[in-house]
Amino acid sequence: MSTPHNAPRRPGLYGSALAALIAALAVCAGDAAARVFPYGHRNRSLNDLGNQFVPFHARLWDMLHGEASGGVLLNWQSGYGTSFLPDFGTYLTSPFAVLVGLFPREDIDLAVYVITVLKIATAAAVMAGLLRTMRPGPWWGAAVLGASYALCGWSVIEASYNTMWLDGLIAFPALCLTGEWALRRRRTVLAPVVVAVCWAANFYTAYMATLGAALVLLVRVVLEKEDVRDRVRVVLRAAGATLLGIALAGPVLVPVFLGSRHAYPGLVREFEPEKWTDLAARLLPATYSFSSPALFVGTGTLLLAAALPFHRAVPARSRLWWTGLVLAVFLSFQWKPTHLAWHVFATPNGSAYRQTFVLAGIVVIAAWTGLAAGRPGPRALAGGAAVVAAAALGATGSALPTSWSYALFLGGLAAAGLAWWLLHRQRFVLPAAGLLALVLAGQAAATNAWGHHEKLALLDDYPSWGREHTERARALAAADGWPAYRTDPSRPALGGNDPMLLGGQGGSYYSSHTPDVFTRTMAALGAGWTSRGRNVQSIDNPVTDALFAVGARLQPDGSVLRRDTLPLVTVRPPAAAPPVFGDSPFRNQELLLGAPVYERPVAPGVCAAGTEAYLWAPAYDGRAKLADGTSFVLRGNAPKNRAAMQPMGVSHGAASKLVFARKEPQSWTLECLNRSRLDAAVSALRDTAAVSVRVGSRGVRAELPTGSTGTAVLAAPRIPGWTCDGRSAESHLGLVAIPLDGRTTTVTCTFRPPGLLAGLGLGAVGLAGLALVPVGAARMRRRGTAGGRTGEGGRTAQGGQGGQGTAGAPAGASPEARIAG
Repeated sequence: MSTPHNAPRRPGLYGSALAALIAALAVCAGDAAARVFPYGHRNRSLNDLGNQFVPFHARLWDMLHGEASGGVLLNWQSGYGTSFLPDFGTYLTSPFAVLVGLFPREDIDLAVYVITVLKIATAAAVMAGLLRTMRPGPWWGAAVLGASYALCGWSVIEASYNTMWLDGLIAFPALCLTGEWALRRRRTVLAPVVVAVCWAANFYTAYMATLGAALVLLVRVVLEKEDVRDRVRVVLRAAGATLLGIALAGPVLVPVFLGSRHAYPGLVREFEPEKWTDLAARLLPATYSFSSPALFVGTGTLLLAAALPFHRAVPARSRLWWTGLVLAVFLSFQWKPTHLAWHVFATPNGSAYRQTFVLAGIVVIAAWTGLAAGRPGPRALAGGAAVVAAAALGATGSALPTSWSYALFLGGLAAAGLAWWLLHRQRFVLPAAGLLALVLAGQAAATNAWGHHEKLALLDDYPSWGREHTERARALAAADGWPAYRTDPSRPALGGNDPMLLGGQGGSYYSSHTPDVFTRTMAALGAGWTSRGRNVQSIDNPVTDALFAVGARLQPDGSVLRRDTLPLVTVRPPAAAPPVFGDSPFRNQELLLGAPVYERPVAPGVCAAGTEAYLWAPAYDGRAKLADGTSFVLRGNAPKNRAAMQPMGVSHGAASKLVFARKEPQSWTLECLNRSRLDAAVSALRDTAAVSVRVGSRGVRAELPTGSTGTAVLAAPRIPGWTCDGRSAESHLGLVAIPLDGRTTTVTCTFRPPGLLAGLGLGAVGLAGLALVPVGAARMRRRGTAGGRTGEGGRTAQGGQGGQGTAGAPAGASPEARIAG
C-alpha cells in the first residue's frame, strides 16, 4: 500500500514548502517596507546588479528569442566583439536564469527580481529537506530553521543584488545532501549530477559551499561511523561524486577559468580582519557594513544554536563537534590563510566575506542537532541566552547597531525564549512555532529593509526599465544596420552594458572577464573606464567610429547620429615593422587609421576655427568646456575611474578657449580634428576594404579585392580564441589581423573560446564515469550479497556468532533480513 510509504514524506514536504513560503514573504515584505522596485519608487539595481546582471539576463532573453547578435560563444553586441561563454558560465548558467524568457523584455528587472526571490525560497526548502534527512525532527522546526538559513544577513543584504551568489546559497545544503547520500551509500548517480548543477550554476560560491559541505561531512562521519575503514569509504565516495560532478561541469568551468586568466587585472587587495566588535554587531538584525560579514541568522536560531553546548539530551560528543565546527569556521574568517582558502586564494574586490552563508548553514545545522534531540530545557535556554547576550554586549563597542537593532534583537530574544519554552506543552506547539516564524520573518524583513536604506546611500544605483530605456531601445532598433555597420548606444550611458540591455553593437563592456587586450586597446585609443578597467566605456569619436565600423551613434537627446564608415574588414598596406601604440591617444588613433587627422591648437587651449576640439584629461574629475560652448563632465579618479577622450564641440577660434571648472589637471591634451582629412583617410581605406562581409554567431567571412596585400584587419579585439584561415589570428594594434600574400581573396575567421575543447573533453570523461557508476554499484551489491551468504555461520559485524542476528534483526533471520535490519 502507498500510504505507509508516503506518510513519512509528507511532513518533510510540508516543512520545505513552509520554509520557502516564510523566506519569500519575508524578502518581499522587506523590499516593500524599503519601497524599492517593484514595490516603490526607489531603485533596486545597485552596483553590479544594474551594471552587469540585469543586462546579461537581457541578452539571455534575446538569445532565447533568437534576437541576439552572436551566440553562446561570441558576443557581437559588447566590446566590439567579445567572448561570451565565460560570461555565460559566470552569470547565466543557473537553472533559474532561463525563466527570464517567460517575461516581456521590458520587464527584465522584474524577471531578475522574481528569480532572486525564487532562489532564496529554494534555498530555504533545500535546507529544510537536508535537516530532516540528517536527523528526524519536527517538520515545523525544519521549516523555521530552513527559512532562517535562507534569510541570513548575507542572503538578504549581500547576495540579493549579486544574483548568481544565491546559487551558492542553494548549493551548500544541496552538497551537504550529497554527503548524506555518500554516508548512506544512496543515489550514487544523482549525487554527481547535483554537484555538476551546483558548480555550473556559479563555480565561485559552489567552491565555498563544497568546502563547507566537506567540513559538515567530516563531522557526520566522525559521529556516525566508528570504524576507520568505514570513514575512509564514506569520504572517498563523497570525493568521487564531487570530482565526477566537477568534471561534468567542465564545458562551463574550463572556459570560465581561462576567461578569468585572460581578463584585465582587477585590484589586488590585502586582507585585513574586521574588528571583533563589528563581527558581534553583525549578529544583530538591521545592521549594515560593506566590509564586514553579515552574520545575522535570526535570534531564535542563534539562541537554539547557542543552547546546544548546554543541551543534555544531545550526546556530549555531538555537542563538542558541532559547537567546535561553528567556532572554527567563525574564527577562520579572521585569519588570512583560511580567509584566502575560502576565496580561492585571492582576497575579492568588494565584499570580503563571501563565504558567510556557509557559516549560517552550519549554525542552522547545529541548532537542528539540538532541536532534533528534544526541545531544549530551561537550563539549556538560559545558557544559550547568556551566550547570545554576551555577543550583543560585545556589539556595544561597534558603531554599526542602531536602537532599532537592539530593540529587534531583545524583542526577538524574548519572543524566541518564550516560544522554545512553550514548546514543552503539546497544545502550544503550533502557536509557538508560528511565533518563531513571525519573529524570524520580522527580523529578516527589517534587516533587508535597513540594508536597502544603507546601500542606496552608499552605492551606485541604476534605474529599472522605464520610458527612457524604451525610447533608446527603439531608436537603436530603428537605426540598426548590422553587419553592414554597428549601432552604438554611446555615452552618457544608463549602465556599463547598454548594448546588451538596450540593443546595438557598442564598445562598452563590463564583466569579470573583460579581456586584457580589449581594455588596453581601447585605453590606448582614448576610452574611459570605471571599476579599475573592467568597465570600459564607448569612445564618442568619429575616428574610432570609422575604425570600428560604427555607422550610427545614439545621442543624449535620443536622436541618432549617422556617419559614413568602413566595413568590418579593411586592408592595411605592408609595413616595414609592426606598429606599436604610444602614449598619446590622438597619435594612436592616427596610427590605426593610417593617416594624420588631428591638428595642434593654434594657441594654448584654442583650436583653429572650424575644427572639432577633443580633450584628453584622463585623471580630471570635474567640468570643462569651450568658453562659448556646452559644459561637459569628465570622471577621472585614478585608479578606479579614468575619464574618456571628450568631444568639446566645434571651435570658433579664440572665443572657444578651453576652460576648466576646477583646478587645471597636471596632465591634459587638447587637439583639433580636421574633418576633411578624416573623410579622405576613410575614403582611401574604403577603396581597398572588403567588398562583402558575412557575420555569423561564431565568426566572419570576408571577400577581398583581387591582389590585396598587406594585412586584413577585422574591427574586433584580438582576444584569445580567434583563428583565421586555419591558423591563429595575428594582431594589428590589438585587432584581429590576417597577413595577405596578394593571392588571398577570401578570409574566414572563426572564434572558439579558450578551454572549450578541454572542457568538453573533461565533460566527456565525467559522463563516462557517471555511466560506470551504476555498474560499480551493482558489483558492490553483488559482493555484499555474496559476503552475506559466505558469512553464514561465521562471526557477525558485532563479533557474535552466526545465527545471533545483527542489530535491528531477530536471531535466525535470513541474510536478506539481517542486511535490511
